[in-house]
Amino acid sequence: MYMWNKPKQLTEHEQYLMDIRKENIKVHLTRIIILIAFFILWEIAARLMWIDSFITSQPTAVYNTLISLTQSGELFKHLFITIGETVLGFILGTIIGTLIAIMLWWSPFISRVLDPFIVMLNSLPKVALGPIIIVWAGAGITAVIVMALLISTIITIINVYGGFNEVDSEKVILVQSFGATKKQVLQKVILPASYPAIINALKINVGLSWVGVIMGEFLVSKAGLGYLIVYGSQVFKLNLVMTSILVLAIASVVMYIGVAFLEKKLIK
Repeated sequence: MYMWNKPKQLTEHEQYLMDIRKENIKVHLTRIIILIAFFILWEIAARLMWIDSFITSQPTAVYNTLISLTQSGELFKHLFITIGETVLGFILGTIIGTLIAIMLWWSPFISRVLDPFIVMLNSLPKVALGPIIIVWAGAGITAVIVMALLISTIITIINVYGGFNEVDSEKVILVQSFGATKKQVLQKVILPASYPAIINALKINVGLSWVGVIMGEFLVSKAGLGYLIVYGSQVFKLNLVMTSILVLAIASVVMYIGVAFLEKKLIK
């Protein structure tokens, strides 16, 4: 007589985790389907002349351009330049902005003095400062990085300092009642409680750093993805423009995923 093994009964927690995994798979599959459908519709629209492929290009033309740039080595040259400028601007902007936010939290007097200036700098269109940046920093990589810093640093200050101010004041009072110094309050209470605000600033800075670098490359650079976009539009090589934009989108998504991974590690 054979004994049939009964299937293992899942606990509520295991079932919950399995449901989450299934939901995540559905989300990822839906994203992939949307992307594939977009490119298919784009290709069909171009072939049937619903859109002007000279202006909008088409996926097959973009693919051929991508292969050509890869084989010639031009793609990696311009991509690495833009990535290097973006990463440097991202790191410097985050560090400088966080340090300034700490200074504002440390001294309420300085915070009150600088508050209107920070608001003014945040509302000022940074591209308007382009000519001044070129004169000050020169027409090169330095000007591109300065442009990225101008955008990312201000946003970091605002987000991180806002996170500092949202920390429960009772926690601060409790630690101070045990004789903690201001430095200890910062290290033991403010910074750990502000991890979500700092991570949010990092996520925002990913996009803003790319924006700043591309804006800078539009103005002064002779290399990089921004340069390829400008050059392609000037000589009416729209395939080159669309290919550069596609590569730019992929690179920015990869960088964002890296920050999201860092978020999981820090929060844990």
